[in-house]
Parts: sequence; structure tokens; C-alpha cells
Amino acid sequence: MRVLVIGSGAREHALVLALARDPRVTALACAPGNAGIAAVAEAAAVDVADPAAVAALARQWRADLVVIGPEVPLVAGAADAVRAAGIPCFGPSRAAARIEGSKAFAKDVMRAAGVPTADSAVVDNPANLDAALARFGPTFVVKDDGLAAGKGVVVTPDRPAARAHAMTLLDGGHPVVLESYLDGPEASLFCLVDGTTVVPLLPAQDFKRVGDGDTGPNTGGMGAYAPLPWAPEKLVDDVVTRIVRPTVEELAARGTPFSGLLYAGLALTSTGPQVIEFNCRFGDPETQAVLALLDTPLAGVLLATAEGRLADLPPLAWRPGAAVTVVIAAEGYPGRPRTGDVITGADAEGVLHAGTRRRDDGAVVSSGGRVLSVVGIGADLAAAREDAYRRVAAVHLTGSHHRTDIALRAVRGDVSVPVPS
Repeated sequence: MRVLVIGSGAREHALVLALARDPRVTALACAPGNAGIAAVAEAAAVDVADPAAVAALARQWRADLVVIGPEVPLVAGAADAVRAAGIPCFGPSRAAARIEGSKAFAKDVMRAAGVPTADSAVVDNPANLDAALARFGPTFVVKDDGLAAGKGVVVTPDRPAARAHAMTLLDGGHPVVLESYLDGPEASLFCLVDGTTVVPLLPAQDFKRVGDGDTGPNTGGMGAYAPLPWAPEKLVDDVVTRIVRPTVEELAARGTPFSGLLYAGLALTSTGPQVIEFNCRFGDPETQAVLALLDTPLAGVLLATAEGRLADLPPLAWRPGAAVTVVIAAEGYPGRPRTGDVITGADAEGVLHAGTRRRDDGAVVSSGGRVLSVVGIGADLAAAREDAYRRVAAVHLTGSHHRTDIALRAVRGDVSVPVPS
């Protein structure tokens, strides 16, 4: 099987490594890729935001399967273009990808499906902002309605700060979604969906804030771990039954069946799991931890999803133990990152590349904000965490920063789900 992966981040590096372990894969390419991915897969140039260009590359490369990693090409319709070229594609249609591309659309789907989620309001006019803010708080949740790479959300008890963020979005022509704050720890659940059948992966937890102790602004994600030792025993079954399957059925009823990876971002509240957001693709950095534990060969699973055959597959097999991902970010991230600095230790096992490129002299240098994801594996979460930070210590990037507390509260037993009220 010839597999083409679209994207350039650590998520795509994790996908490429998992696909490379599958004996069915005879050729593997990634476009545009990065310095680390180039050591595992053929590199190709493509504008990921151009569906026609993605489809043309798939035809030219004679792909048997295209796997689209990022949200931008999916929301633009790249999966539609690839399928129109007669090539199986892992990723939802443009219409179904609106579940991530528009938070207002996602809320409408959830209301129709009876899916538990935060109360919300959409504001598209500054004149209506103050009245809408009065409905929410004292902890305000203000979101960009569209794609914002995980950085369009402000959660704050400070009303002036919430209003300022909302006005920045409105002044830029972006509708704003205001939500009520949800209590309880957060969790991410990835589900393979082929239009009807739903197959969940391991639950994970990611860390959005830039600093230790969940301080500072939101980022695209500074680390993650899987599985969740503190999660209720029936959490996955409950989320699939009450949240994912009704959403999939509602999308199908609207004539926009979902095929690909549906990511449910959850708050495990005192009234049960509630949806914070849906994403239409593998999440980053959770993917790096989850796929490190997957024992089932990945290519066959993704192809079955693309071809509507998930129900025919045996249950997924998982390695015992746990995985922890720590993101190493460039100086200045999540603002304007410093780039062009040489990275040492980036070719070690367990180091996945994101914002990297290889210079003409062969040196690997930084080229983005989130530069590397370092993955540790162990018999339990404590061992995986120790392994991850041991690997982090062997990497050097001038001015870089990373969180030192990924999975720490879970290891200490300090994470718990609120008792139902």
C-alpha cells in the first residue's frame, strides 16, 4: 500500500512512524513534512490549503490512501478533492469538517443531537457583546468561532479581559462564541468514524496553557498523556453512547456523514461528560502519546475507515503501560517565535519533529513555535513521565521552553472527577 500523509507537524511525524511499522505499507510519503519526517518518508511539496493541489499530488504519487493530518486542508475540502480523484482518503468532507471549522455549527449539531455541552451564545456585532457577557461568568469563556490553532480561546474571571479578547476577534471580522464555564478535569477522546461505525481510541489529556500549573496564555498544546488512570471505568463507553454516536447520527441525518477522526474535547463535570469542542482530525499533542501505545497496524485501520469497513475489523490492540508527550517550544511562543536556531539531540528515538527544517549544511534548525514533541513510554504513568523528561534533557535548543509538570498531578493522584450532584 502506498500511503501519502498531508501535514508537517509532530502529529504527522507520529502518524508516519505508526504507518511505517505496518507491513502493508510499501511506500510512504509526507507533504510538506519536516526534517524529522524526511528520515522516514519521501518528502513532497504541496500547499496544504489548496484541495486541487493535494489531489494532484495524490494522483501523481499514485497513492492508495491519503491521510490528512491538519484541520486547514480538511476545512478547505481537500478530502473531497482526493475522493473525487478516485483515491481513498482518511479525513472528513468539507461539509462534515465544519464540526471544527465553525463552533456555532458544532453547537447547533449538539443541540439537535441532545449532546451535553456548555450553554453558549454567538455574537457577531459589538453592540450585542455586553448583553451577552452579562449572561456568563464570573469565569468567562471566549472563543473565536473559526479555526485558531488552539490559541483563539480565553478563559478568565476578568470581565474586561474577556471583553477585550472578544472585541479583538470582532474587530478582525470573526464571530465570537461565549460559553458557560465547565468544572472538572478535561479529557480528549479520539474516535474513528466511517460514517456510521464508531471505534474509540485511548482517552488522553492535553495541556493547553503555556506555563506550569496551567498558567499563561493558551497554546496549540504543550504536552499530553495517555491513558487516564483517574478516569471512571465506563468513561469511554459513556462518551461514545451519549456524545459521539448521537453527533455522528445527526451529521448523517443532515446529509453530511462524517468519515475520519472525530475528536471530542471533554470536561468531566459533576453532571457527567460535556463537550468543550469537537475537532475533525487527530489532535496534537495527544496523538503522539496515543499512537505510541497502539499495537494494531495503523494503515489497515485508516483504510477501513476511509472505505466504510470499520465494522469488519477486530478490536484494536493496545500495548500495556502509558505514554507521555512533552512539547519543546521556541523562545517567544505562543507569540512570535524565534526561528533558525540549531537543535541538537533532535534525531534521538522518541523525539518527533514539528517546527523544524534541515539547513544546507545538514544541521536541523527551528522553523516554528512548537518545535519538537518528546515521547516517553513506561510500564505506568510515572515511568513514562520519567522517560519523557530524560529524553527532553538530551535535547538542546537555545531559548526554548517546556512545561515540567506534564502528567504530574495524575502521577500524584491529584486528578479526580467531581461526584455527581
